[in-house]
Amino acid sequence: MARVIKPPTAIPELSNSRCVFLAGSIDMGAAIDWQARVEQALADDAEVVVLNPRREEWDASWEQSIDNEQFRGQVEWELNGLEQSDVIACYFAPGSQSPITLLELGLHARGGRLIVACPDGFWRKGNVDIVCRRYGIDQVAGLDELIVEVCKRLRAS
Repeated sequence: MARVIKPPTAIPELSNSRCVFLAGSIDMGAAIDWQARVEQALADDAEVVVLNPRREEWDASWEQSIDNEQFRGQVEWELNGLEQSDVIACYFAPGSQSPITLLELGLHARGGRLIVACPDGFWRKGNVDIVCRRYGIDQVAGLDELIVEVCKRLRAS
């Protein structure tokens, strides 16, 4: 069974595992829970660790400040997870804004670990498409295709 790790649980040493980070639309909990679908698709693979930043007990009242321990911990957890993962699955949900996902795309565009799904209806689809083309990022049409490609990439790693 795949191991799913969410904040604030510490990310363990991952050197003997294949790891995927689920970067994508959350929008403070307003976006669809696409991460659950990826978790289900990987559930039977005992060698996989899924890093899912969608925190169960997110508190939207937390001040988004470096001085706020809970907020800073969430952001640092995400940065650590992105750096340690073998694959970064990036989903831009139609109708969402996803500013942090755009930031993550920019941070990891040259890393060779991204797979991006940006369906029609995402407000900055053109920008995402251009970045993916420029940096040779694997891009697929939607969530189902993203799941297929993540599974392929994890098997190959």
